[in-house]
Formats: sequence, structure tokens, C-alpha cells
Amino acid sequence: MTVTNSSARMVRCCRRIWCTCILLAIVFAFSCSLVYALEGSDAAEDASDSSTTAPDATASSDSPDPPIEKTDTPSGNEDDWGSFYDPNKVFCGKYDCYKILGFDHETWGSNPPSLKDITKSYRGLSRKWHPDKNKAKGARAKFVAIAKAYEILTNKEKRAEYDHFRDRPDEYFAKYGSSVLYSYVPKSDASIIIIIFLIAGSAFTYYAQKNKWQTIANHLVKAAVEDLSPREGGSTESIEIRVKALAILAKKKEESLSIATNGTSSGEKKKKGPKMTGREKKEKEWEELRPICIELVNEIDDFGAGFRKPTMKDLLVLKMVKWPYFLTCSALWWSKYALRRLRNLELSEEERVVLTKNAVGEVTWIAASDEEREKMLPLDLWVTDNLVEWREEQEMKLAGLSANRRKQIKKLRKRGSAEVLDEDLHMD
Repeated sequence: MTVTNSSARMVRCCRRIWCTCILLAIVFAFSCSLVYALEGSDAAEDASDSSTTAPDATASSDSPDPPIEKTDTPSGNEDDWGSFYDPNKVFCGKYDCYKILGFDHETWGSNPPSLKDITKSYRGLSRKWHPDKNKAKGARAKFVAIAKAYEILTNKEKRAEYDHFRDRPDEYFAKYGSSVLYSYVPKSDASIIIIIFLIAGSAFTYYAQKNKWQTIANHLVKAAVEDLSPREGGSTESIEIRVKALAILAKKKEESLSIATNGTSSGEKKKKGPKMTGREKKEKEWEELRPICIELVNEIDDFGAGFRKPTMKDLLVLKMVKWPYFLTCSALWWSKYALRRLRNLELSEEERVVLTKNAVGEVTWIAASDEEREKMLPLDLWVTDNLVEWREEQEMKLAGLSANRRKQIKKLRKRGSAEVLDEDLHMD
């Protein structure tokens, strides 16, 4: 059985090889006959061209006028391709397209080569330098250059542009440049660009607002967990959150303790672990308080002064809708303010509020209490010197200095001594 199987396989392989060879022979014979047929048609065309030009030659010889020498015939020196200013290879590169096909623009005068002459020259040169027939070195490059020259000179627009730039390299440089060829891409749809811009801008404003809220939330969590004082960065809000978190933590501990006592028998004793240091106890308490404080802080949507969770109102698209209204109101208010200043009228309460708010900043103004705002208004904080003095006063209050100490520092500052102030502000 093995012998018969192997012989059958050999027979199948031989059949496949013979079939492949027969197909290749058929394809080769068909391609050869096609090539010979094309060469025959080209020869017939050349013969017809010569027969049509022969009567013209005899007629011209019979006429009394002297024969006109044709200058549009290809020149004999096929290696001389001339030169042309075309660094970007828009046409034929550094060579002259006419010279490549055997024509000389300096000798034809007012009788340039026609499309028929160019086609005739191209057929002869392409047949001569075709890579399948000419195996000489550089035949393929010459064939490509001949095809390119034929493509340029048979295109009316390209040929006219080529003839125009022959003696005008400055205009060629203005259009195509010296080494970089610029091409203009189709115009993009402006509406698509605007939509993409609005989407990207809206996403940016949304996440920027979220980042603002998250910054305050992280600081509030840290102040509540670590029990920071107002001087260290804490606030009444962080103290309230800490109190709530401690109450929740104590309740959880009581529940866990009751479960543990119910689960253990009366005869078992609770094993004691290693004694913890004060620092370790504090860090353990912080770790227990942190998730509770985070939950409590996440329930706060608005911290005030613009530090709130992002909403649809923070999208750039909706903000742009409100811009005309805000710009109009602002222009009207400042116009009214300028007119009142020209009339030398006293500042109204509304003007004092706006000027003070712009001076101290929106965040500070919103964070201040009503009593603190009332104290700010008569200080004329929009004046630079008054604003500097007020900020120094706030820094001293934040440092926890007494009223007498603040007066002493003010006197020292007027005398030009600020070293004592710096020591007081940076002491722990």
C-alpha cells in the first residue's frame, strides 16, 4: 500500500509540473506575439509619416523659392540635454525638456516643434532606451526622463508654463520656491473646526473647575485629619468636619467592640499586641479618619468663592452665551463710573463695593464675613499703599499677634525696620 501511495503522489506532482510549464509557454508565446505586433504598427506609422512628407519635399524642390530648413527635427547629440532652472523638479529637473527629446529652442526660431514632431521623437527615443530592449547602464533613467519630457510638452498648460519660466527664474522662485515645493491642501470646513474647538474648550473649562474644587477639598481633608489650627491652614469648616468624623469613628469603634465581645467566650482572654508610640497612635488615627473626612468633604458641593463642583454652567459653550451680557453690563458700569468722576462726585456705596472687591480679589471678598466687608469699604483699598498696609495687617492677624504687638510692628515699619516683623510672622 505504501508503494502505490508514493507512486500516485509522484504522478500527481509530475502532472502539476507539466501543466505549469505548458501555461508558462502559452503566456510567453502570447507576450512575444503582442510585442511584435506593436513594433509592426509603429513601423507602419513611421512609413506613412515618411510617405506624407516626401511629396512636400518634392514640391518644395520644384518651386523657385529656396527650401526652408526644418529646425524641429531632433538633434544628433542625444547626450546633450541642456539645462533649466527647476530645483523642485516640477518639469524635467535640471535638464531641458526640449533637449531631452532632441529639440533646440535656440535654433527653431518662430517654428517650434509641433505635437506631431514631439510624439514622433518620443516614440523613437522611448523605443531605443526602453529597459526591456536596452540593457545599457542608465537606460532606465533616460527612459524615465524621456517619458517625463513627453508628458510636459504634450500638456498645453504645462508646456506654456515651461516656456514662460525659461527666461524668468525669479517668477519660478516666487511660485515654487528654491528648494521647498508648497502645495495647498483643500480648505477645511470651518464649522467642523469651530465644533471641535468648542468641545475641547468645554472639556478644559469643566475639568479646570473640577480641579479648583478638588484643591480646596484636599486641603480641607488634610486640615481636618491633622487637626490644623487657623494659623497652620485650618478653618472653622475643617474643625466641624473633624468633629463629625470623630463622632462617626467613635460610633464605628463601639459597634466593632460590641461585635468582638459577643463573638468571644468568657473564658478567653484578649491578646495584647506591642505597645504603640504616640506618633504611631496619631498616624493610625489619621488613617482611620481620612476616609471618613473624604466622604464628608465630598458631600460639600460649594466651598464658596467660586470653588464648587463643576456643572453644565461651567462649559465653555454656555459661558460664551453669557459673555455679551456681562461685557455690556461691564461697559455700562465703567462708563457711568467715568462720568461720575468727571463730575467730581463722591463714590457711591456700589462703586466702593466694586472697587474694593477688585482690589482684594473675588475669593477674599466672598470668603470674608459681612462685618469684615464693612470694615474694608472705608479703607480705600483700591489705593496701592492702603492695600499693602491692609494685607500686612491680615498677615499679622493670621500669625496670632496681639493688638499691642501689631501697633509696635507698625511703628517699627514706619521707621524702616522689618526684621522684627519677619521674626514674628515666621515663629511657630
